[in-house]
Amino acid sequence: MGVELILSLLGGLALFLYGMQMMSANLEVVAGTRMKQILERLTSNRILGVLVGAGITAVIQSSSATTVMVVGFVNSGLMTLQQAVWIIMGANIGTTITGQLVALDIGKIAPLIAFAGVAVVVFSKKKHVQAIGSIAAGLGILFIGLSLMSDAMMPLRESETFINLMTSFSNPVLGILAGALFTAIIQSSSASVGILQALAVSGLIGLDSAVYVLFGQNIGTCITALLASIGANRNAKRTTIIHLMFNIIGTIIFVSLTMLVPFTHWIETWVPNNPAAQIANIHTIFNVTTTLLLLPFGTYLAKLAEHILPDKRSRESGASEQWLKGLHDSKHILGTSAIAVNALLNDVRDMLSMAFQNVEDGFTSILKNDLSMQSEIKEREEKIDQYNLEISKKISEVMTLGQSMEEAQTLNHIFSIVGNAERIGDHALNIAGYAVLIQEKNLGFSDAALEELTEMKEFSQKLRNAILEPRDPEKMSERVHAMERETDLAVADYRKQQLIRLKDEICSMETAIIYSELLVDYERIGDHALNIAQEFSGIRV
Repeated sequence: MGVELILSLLGGLALFLYGMQMMSANLEVVAGTRMKQILERLTSNRILGVLVGAGITAVIQSSSATTVMVVGFVNSGLMTLQQAVWIIMGANIGTTITGQLVALDIGKIAPLIAFAGVAVVVFSKKKHVQAIGSIAAGLGILFIGLSLMSDAMMPLRESETFINLMTSFSNPVLGILAGALFTAIIQSSSASVGILQALAVSGLIGLDSAVYVLFGQNIGTCITALLASIGANRNAKRTTIIHLMFNIIGTIIFVSLTMLVPFTHWIETWVPNNPAAQIANIHTIFNVTTTLLLLPFGTYLAKLAEHILPDKRSRESGASEQWLKGLHDSKHILGTSAIAVNALLNDVRDMLSMAFQNVEDGFTSILKNDLSMQSEIKEREEKIDQYNLEISKKISEVMTLGQSMEEAQTLNHIFSIVGNAERIGDHALNIAGYAVLIQEKNLGFSDAALEELTEMKEFSQKLRNAILEPRDPEKMSERVHAMERETDLAVADYRKQQLIRLKDEICSMETAIIYSELLVDYERIGDHALNIAQEFSGIRV
């Protein structure tokens, strides 16, 4: 095999993979976070879930991309493990579309498809339309790459060494291992099946050998999802186990079938002079049949995966950060923005929870004249500041991923929430500091002032619950707005009562000054809580 042919083969593979990436990346822009809404509505029913998985994979021409998306959704809590089973089954069916298109020789019009897509990208000014054009261009480039690979392998028909290698795959074990290894290396079953079809069309491999390579390719495609699950939570890892189990069970069934009955001979009689169609048909039959056989047992597959990978007693740490980094390292996987936004929102809620906990502990320190919580409050404040920095970095990373205008606005809302949460943490630290000042100067609040401080603490808890446990963002915003007005009225009354106490000499001037500053912090917490609620109401995920 000459250098020129090797370069043509590599160039064809490069075009195929690049075309696939273009389709996946721009489908992310077109679909955006709506992917989450589609999946939530349709995956509750197993049949619809399979159809959704098949449809998405048929469009992006990559079961690996779909499965990685599912792993991400499960990891970030957007999808349950049982819902993931149906999507994975559908993805295995959808990935057979590429082979069928190759068998139809759609490559002849691939340049026209690519040209039409590029024309749309060049002449359209709308980002959404450009993304649709890029999907079409990616499809055309994908098939141009397949055609180039097929042409590059034609001369191999004269190589006795290569022919001997191909025929050795008639051994089931060798064929399966070869198919799995090659697919794992290029991380695309669509590409490896396309190459197998090109080999068959070139007369380099017979169907008796190709069938075992094909079965191995279905196993090898699981490697991408396995890699994506590194650093993810237990359910995400179980999703990859289900994907692997599906293809291994299917391989065992079909290897047994091939060895017991003239399976390949039956397929050859359907389309006797079209090796590409023969391979495409076996690929489709493999995945459709395996899906039909395992569909009634989907919940049991999920339970088996839980048994293989049981829950850990200790909470996994760093999974969110590792997973978000993994998303950034593997850009343009369908559903990336939805997964990343959900991960960011989880971090934001953790940050808000710590900020409001410091508010509560600050008030407790004053009411009980107890400084034992001061170190914990300061440690939590340091974590809040760290969250502020890390989330801001994550937002900038997600900004580099393909996203719609809606997603960009969501990231802006999250950035604003983080800033307001950090300010609540600062005010909470000030409140905790007043407890220290009061003890150092041997001061004390009157019974009436302590009652007011208790009311502030309790109201802060209600504010926290209103923000952190929202069922409807719009109603939550209205509720917090009403609570913020209530806070302003209460603060005005507290100031009035404090002046009366000061006039009646019930409290000292120093205590009055501290109380006045504390009221400022308390009022500012309400303002920032309202800002957060309004930003949450603008998020559509």
